[in-house]
Amino acid sequence: MRQRFTKMHGLGNDFVVLDATRAPIDLSAERVRRIADRHFGVGCDQLLVVEPASRPDVDFRYRIFNADGGEVEQCGNGARCFVRYVHEKGLTARREIRVETRSGIIAPRLEDNGLVTVDMGVPVLEPARVPFVSDSDAVVQPLEVGGATVPITAVSMGNPHAVQVVADVDAAPVAQQGPLIEGHARFPARVNAGFMQVVSPHEVRLRVYERGAGETLACGTGACAAVVAGILRGLLASPVCVHTRGGDLQIAWDGPATPVMMTGPAVTVFEGELELD
Repeated sequence: MRQRFTKMHGLGNDFVVLDATRAPIDLSAERVRRIADRHFGVGCDQLLVVEPASRPDVDFRYRIFNADGGEVEQCGNGARCFVRYVHEKGLTARREIRVETRSGIIAPRLEDNGLVTVDMGVPVLEPARVPFVSDSDAVVQPLEVGGATVPITAVSMGNPHAVQVVADVDAAPVAQQGPLIEGHARFPARVNAGFMQVVSPHEVRLRVYERGAGETLACGTGACAAVVAGILRGLLASPVCVHTRGGDLQIAWDGPATPVMMTGPAVTVFEGELELD
């Protein structure tokens, strides 16, 4: 079976986007892995699927699959690409839409300057809801990683993140610690591992080792989680410019019980047709 696709990226975090608004697409984990393979498939960090809304108060349903074939709850860079995709494809004329995800409703908006702003919702800090196994609700908690104790802040932006502060993000042990943190027993749903260098109260540098994808050039939910962690730790003040290896995101957060707002680019790269079988 042949399927049209669009290749997109948000700051180098790249996606294959499929339109399932007219007919459902059967996506087994093996099919997702084949599509995401950079040698034998199209190649991507995540695969995004646009589906019809399942409830009257939203415009679309948004599904996200990591390169390893697993379906996940949220993807911030993907959310920006999502609204650009449905607008460019004529699936909606609205510049701001409400989108249903596995973790709740998000509201991406296509700005006049071409950037996209996404209301990413209120961050979750309670350990049990992240989920993170802990008897404490302290902002900074110790995590034993490879024989070392790493101070982390656990935050969910619809998906779980463990954020640590490093002196130099270029020298951070992302490749070594990333997989150990991702599969740590205290994160029963696995976790995205963020490594944040504070440049100033309004500027950070960030690398993220993503669940099921490895290190990516940018992570939208990771940027949101890092800023939330930095503000809670008294290191940052909103708004914050997050420098990723793929480019910059603007993150604003006014504190607990308020949503995180993320602004950044979304780019269409090319379109094509793939053989699902």
